[in-house]
Amino acid sequence: MRSCREGFRVLQRLQTAPVCPAGPPRAGPGPGACRGLSGSMNVFNRLMKKRQKNWAASLQDGQQYDYLRDEVGSRVADRVYDIARTFPLALDVGAGKSHVAPHLSQEVVEHLLLTDISQEALKRRRQTAVPARCVLADEEFLPFRDNSFDLVVSSLSLHWINDLPGALKQIHRVLKPDGVFIGAMVGGDTLFELRCSLQLAETEREGGFSPHVSPFTAVTDLGNLLGRAGFNMLTVDVDDVQVHYPGIMEVMTDLQGMGESNCAWNRRTLLHRDAVLAAAAVYKEMYGSEDGAVPATFQILYMIGWKPHESQAKPAKRGSATASFGDLSSIGRPPRDDRP
Repeated sequence: MRSCREGFRVLQRLQTAPVCPAGPPRAGPGPGACRGLSGSMNVFNRLMKKRQKNWAASLQDGQQYDYLRDEVGSRVADRVYDIARTFPLALDVGAGKSHVAPHLSQEVVEHLLLTDISQEALKRRRQTAVPARCVLADEEFLPFRDNSFDLVVSSLSLHWINDLPGALKQIHRVLKPDGVFIGAMVGGDTLFELRCSLQLAETEREGGFSPHVSPFTAVTDLGNLLGRAGFNMLTVDVDDVQVHYPGIMEVMTDLQGMGESNCAWNRRTLLHRDAVLAAAAVYKEMYGSEDGAVPATFQILYMIGWKPHESQAKPAKRGSATASFGDLSSIGRPPRDDRP
């Protein structure tokens, strides 16, 4: 823990004026949104997200809510092992309590730097075989020099970023040439059961509905975002993780314990009891199983991108091929004997 406490520092140059005022947001391109100076949408209240994560990390029984982060963290680590090299210095963006590092060995990552917006989460980070230091920093403003890291990982953090293209560009900036970024974030179909149940219940009870589940990135947009940030040799894949709960209240309780409550500016802070009861009935009727449990689906988007380097494989020049696709069907066939 000492290394974590020593590593805590709030960088003065990051303490800039907020893009949106504290309190009700100004009217903007969408309900409850405003545009930052860079033109990016300010959808999420980052101060609220910091408070949510600090509160969740301070729970005495908080480890019981880490099952999803641990599972996704292990799958991110598996993708690190797929790369046959050793990384001298790695960065974990939005590390929380450190859910990726416990699955890594020092043979793969020699030194690791953990960053997160939540000081409480970093204080309670898990001990790992890889030597690690902690830096308190916002994922939207990485306080590191260019070309510093051989590997950057991020697990279940980037979906709360207001300027995702800008965050990916910062990750690209701090990577060394031929460095790799491996990340995981929730996708647009996450918690569709909860979203649909709440919308139907509020429409029936109140004549309309408000957003209670945050907007997420679509998988079709992720490749374009990585390419715009400067990454090449891209890999994007999708995995659905389904968790079963006794009912809708357990779903929302676990989301709160994970620090994954909605923090959008246009969120509705009050959910009426009648609407919750109606949503619970809709949830069980539409998605419940025979044993009474209800599923919650988490769509996980995995991404891998490399910072360009001259040593990397490049596509051949157009017109330089020596074989035709039309000849592929004849490969492996025995030669024909046209003699009578």
